[in-house]
Amino acid sequence: MYREYIPVIIMLILAGGTAGGILFLTYILGPKKSFADKMEPFECGERPIVSPRQRFSVKFYLVAMLFIIFDIEIVFLYPWAALFRRLGWFGLWEMMIFIMVLGIGLGYVWKKGALEWE
Repeated sequence: MYREYIPVIIMLILAGGTAGGILFLTYILGPKKSFADKMEPFECGERPIVSPRQRFSVKFYLVAMLFIIFDIEIVFLYPWAALFRRLGWFGLWEMMIFIMVLGIGLGYVWKKGALEWE
């Protein structure tokens, strides 16, 4: 019964061994010099303009969460587009209802001012 899991266990061991090996080689072969510029937070090769501990507005997180929600919902359009001809008119109307619900949600969020960046 457990014979079916042997390939999965082998794959997990290989993946863990590869990750551990890479980390070990980086530790052994990597540079060890430490200086002040190296220990600063990296920001595209430039010195940081503001403190990395600066707090962000809640609006930033709200916009980010809304982006993720609507972005994930759009993923459902790809399977529909792939099966468009096979689904026929029923699939078309179902997707139009889905897009309408998304549009109503986007309109609601927009009207509430959640997308305003101040």
